[in-house]
Amino acid sequence: MSAAAGSRERDSAGGPSFEDSRPNGKGLLMDQSSWGQDKPENLLPRQNKSKSEITDMVRSSTITVSDKAHILSVTKFGLRDTIVKSQLLQKEEDYTYIQNFRFFVGTYNVNGQSPKECLQPWLSHGIQAPDVYCVGFQELDLSKEAFFFHDTPKEEEWFKAVSESLHPGAKYAKVKLIRMVGIMLLLYVKQEHAAYVSEVEAETVGTGIMGRMGNKGGVAIRFQFHNTSICVVNSHLAAHTEEYERRNQDYKDICSRMQFCQVDPSLPPLTISKHDVILWLGDLNYRIEELDVENVKKLIEEKAFQTLYAYDQLRAQVAAKAVFEGFSEGEITFQPTYKYDTGSDDWDTSEKCRAPAWCDRVLWKGKNITQLSYQSHMTLKTSDHKPVSSVFDIGVRVVNEELYRKTLEEIVRSLDKLENANIPSVSLSKREFCFQNVKFMQLQVESFTIRNGPVPCQFEFINKPDEESYCKRWLNANPSRGFLLPDSTIEIELELFVNKTTATKLNSGEDKIEDILVLHLNRGKDYFLSVSGNYLPSCFGSPIHSLCYMKEPVLDLPLETIRHLTLMQLQTEDDGSQLDIPKELQMMVQYLYQNAIQQEDLFQQPGLRLEFEHIRDSLDTGTIDNLSASNHSVAEALLLFLESLPEPVICYRAYRSCLECSGNLTASNQVITTLPTCHRNVFTYLMVFLRDLLKNSAKNHLDDNILASIFGSLLLRSPAGHQKLEMAEKKKAQEFIHQFLCNSPLASSSPLLRQPITSPACLSSRAALRGCEPP
Repeated sequence: MSAAAGSRERDSAGGPSFEDSRPNGKGLLMDQSSWGQDKPENLLPRQNKSKSEITDMVRSSTITVSDKAHILSVTKFGLRDTIVKSQLLQKEEDYTYIQNFRFFVGTYNVNGQSPKECLQPWLSHGIQAPDVYCVGFQELDLSKEAFFFHDTPKEEEWFKAVSESLHPGAKYAKVKLIRMVGIMLLLYVKQEHAAYVSEVEAETVGTGIMGRMGNKGGVAIRFQFHNTSICVVNSHLAAHTEEYERRNQDYKDICSRMQFCQVDPSLPPLTISKHDVILWLGDLNYRIEELDVENVKKLIEEKAFQTLYAYDQLRAQVAAKAVFEGFSEGEITFQPTYKYDTGSDDWDTSEKCRAPAWCDRVLWKGKNITQLSYQSHMTLKTSDHKPVSSVFDIGVRVVNEELYRKTLEEIVRSLDKLENANIPSVSLSKREFCFQNVKFMQLQVESFTIRNGPVPCQFEFINKPDEESYCKRWLNANPSRGFLLPDSTIEIELELFVNKTTATKLNSGEDKIEDILVLHLNRGKDYFLSVSGNYLPSCFGSPIHSLCYMKEPVLDLPLETIRHLTLMQLQTEDDGSQLDIPKELQMMVQYLYQNAIQQEDLFQQPGLRLEFEHIRDSLDTGTIDNLSASNHSVAEALLLFLESLPEPVICYRAYRSCLECSGNLTASNQVITTLPTCHRNVFTYLMVFLRDLLKNSAKNHLDDNILASIFGSLLLRSPAGHQKLEMAEKKKAQEFIHQFLCNSPLASSSPLLRQPITSPACLSSRAALRGCEPP
């Protein structure tokens, strides 16, 4: 599943959308649905909602949203309006002042439990009523249904529990709820502040297996509060003490992939770092290292928290500038928040006896931020974690309406003098870009600078005639459009990344690393940029039948041979000159069989990106004997290999038949027998391997439903491509694979491997695939 598919965002039931049409916080009214004239004067005057225009509350804990019907819409930004907006940003200090607002930030890993106790001790006891609440949860629901099918009743349960426990001394409006599997973030503001909240956007990033599963990752809400941009991130990073590098990678993935659309569509998306204030909360999962459990508990008993903090992984990684660079965290004066026996204050007494750790944290970045408290809440015993809270005073820029109007009028007058004076022109630091030795899923970046002349201008990469996009699918310009003030510069990054959708045609030579980009200036001329390079063919993105003809490593074959084999038509039966299964698939399964048959969380925990690149190179060069990578990285590489197949293991033409006979093992067996020989061999081979994994479920904690869900979406893919599948289809695909994992073996016409998977010779032998009777 994709992270996006596993996410949910919503507003109050029955109420209008809070974030559709509001003052944008920079002194300009905006409405995405109303585009038109080109006059910044239309932006006058600023208008805000009166208190009477906001829905009355029944009682202090009632949750409402503001009423968008009373907010005036305005016209679309043109070039002139964009210039006005940019200059208003530059002169912001001339018409704003700093005012402190009280923010409550809380995080709670609830371990899949339903709320069993009042949350007021965490959310409202002993504090002044906050102006803003940011409340995050992790592990909201640990069920397989929530993991694979996204729905959970726990969302409503915890939303209600929070809403009923907000400070009784104020009335609050819920701004946004965003959830991805078990990671949920809630944002509330005092009712009287609702009119000053605008540009609300919410996004999710899954960092689980294959960079998509939403059991780990982050959710975020960004918004304008008066004239200050704020981003709140709730994340749940990779578990286990030794996986700090994976946690670091999760953090970097969230930072790079979390992007928010802007109200002005001519502007590029906003990243987390492009905000005035960033509040980051969650179960970051960093542990205490170099101390055994007893020493950790002894220091806690002595309340020697600063001594213990010296062994904290997050402290060490921040000091090494590996994560959270520029962020701050308050002094930790409370005992570790993980791991407790549920329902008690006793440390973990389970068989694993986890060492206590400060997994649950709150960090911040920005100016005019004062932390007033940072604490855990031991009275809550629902989970094996304790909730954490932090209260801040945050200085927010508030607009002085009279000074704003004066500043705007000055900008408009000066702009009148400049208008139509000259045609925009720019200079580019570079126009030719060469990407050498491009590899599958390995990002390459080239950059250049645009230097503007004396006239403000808008730039944009535009489509060439008869083309759907300004560049080929493996290329991206960041930003692809923007605005430049006179004599200013901007750096553009050209990002080249080959994935499953583009690899096959590059392998076959149908596509090449060649493109021409057209950079267009509004009211100015076009500039042409040349992109060239070479792609190193890979087993990733190659068809199964082509790989079965490649008895040598991919990179040892002439390009013309690779091209010929990749373009070759799939035959129903092999001609006797093929390998039974791709050697690269055999190498990965063999590695996992020998090293990971009892590995906990296999196919559920992601690997490391650098290790994947090493695995890919080892497969493509045939140097698998030198492979040095974690079991999780090899497992993820196997899944990526299956996902990148241009024709899935169960061919597209059999997709509908598989869904129709799902639950009927005899009919399903018959469908498998109709597959081309090499595809049938791969399916059989993988089923035997997965069954062997299930025989070791007491150690690896895998079950048939987990494997059926993961492999169902890879082995059985819809011919419709990337369009979102109905939940019923996903469940049928899972059921189809499930029956081969749990029920009778395949029919004799498609026999299973009987002997243990112990050597490449055994795995690839024709006898193993054809001559064995079913067990």
